Amino acid sequence: MSNSKKYDWLGEDVEGKSAPFDAVNYKYMEPDRTYDTSLKPDSAYIATLPDLQNGPSSLIQGANVAIQQVGIHNFKLPLKWTRADGTVIELETGVTGTVSLDANKKGINMSRIIRSFYEHKDNVFDANYIEDVLKLYKKNLGTFDAKIILKISYPILQESLRSGNKGYQYYNIAIECNLNQAGVFDKIIHFDFVYSSACPCSFELGEHARKYRNKAVVSHSQRSTARISIKYNDHIWFEEIQKMCLNALKTETQVMVKREDEQAFAELNGAYLKFVEDATRLLYEEFNKDSRIVDFKIVCSHLESLHSHDAIGCIVKGVVGGFTATVSEPELRGLVR
Repeated sequence: MSNSKKYDWLGEDVEGKSAPFDAVNYKYMEPDRTYDTSLKPDSAYIATLPDLQNGPSSLIQGANVAIQQVGIHNFKLPLKWTRADGTVIELETGVTGTVSLDANKKGINMSRIIRSFYEHKDNVFDANYIEDVLKLYKKNLGTFDAKIILKISYPILQESLRSGNKGYQYYNIAIECNLNQAGVFDKIIHFDFVYSSACPCSFELGEHARKYRNKAVVSHSQRSTARISIKYNDHIWFEEIQKMCLNALKTETQVMVKREDEQAFAELNGAYLKFVEDATRLLYEEFNKDSRIVDFKIVCSHLESLHSHDAIGCIVKGVVGGFTATVSEPELRGLVR
């Protein structure tokens, strides 16, 4: 009696039973290693392609539990952004896009996150527009939570202190947007501001040596970074955040410097001496004035020139359920400039 069963190329019959292995009649076939330039995949062909990410829960490895966030990190494309003066600038943008994944689902189709951005790449971005992108890929991936982080290096023209020269200062900015299953949309801007911090203690000790012992001294100062994270409702321009930081700290690092500018910067540091505690409180005072900002977190790091360690400070607005003063080690490393 002949065996009429049909087996696929893996040796599985159509009823799911394994075919017996016939070592005698088995013949190895060398695969064709030439690239097929003639193939034009149609919908019927694409439907035959295996899709492990959307496979059954039996394919899950490890615990069958939900994953809070899974997706892609730092894929790049040029996106358009509106400046405070109304002009549009195109910047390389690093995108992190993640969604939640239910238990009993093997995985997500990550290319859909990228495609969601390419569908919108010709439009002008801001936090409100990102909400539309979030809704699109939340729908496309069939998930209950979605997150986007866009990272840019944003140029603002800075005028030198006395010479009148101008140059572009670049600010590391991350725009973080979250959309949960209840439809609540949160938008956060993380803004890095680099400044000089001249030590008040070093200055006073130096003045003592100069005044009483006629000794030449150089007070120690260091390049420092403040990361301002703000959660807000009404729109805030990046230029406005830069001005708030400058109003609070005064001693932003310079781009174009001639001798008169370098002298002015030394005078500026002498006029606005600050410990890390001072910088933290000055920024708190400035950002607490703006009613558009519903919550904020400020982390300052002074890369000490006197010590082999840094000085840090962290403060939050104090909103119940809002930002916490916890600062991770990777966050602190990211503040080194």
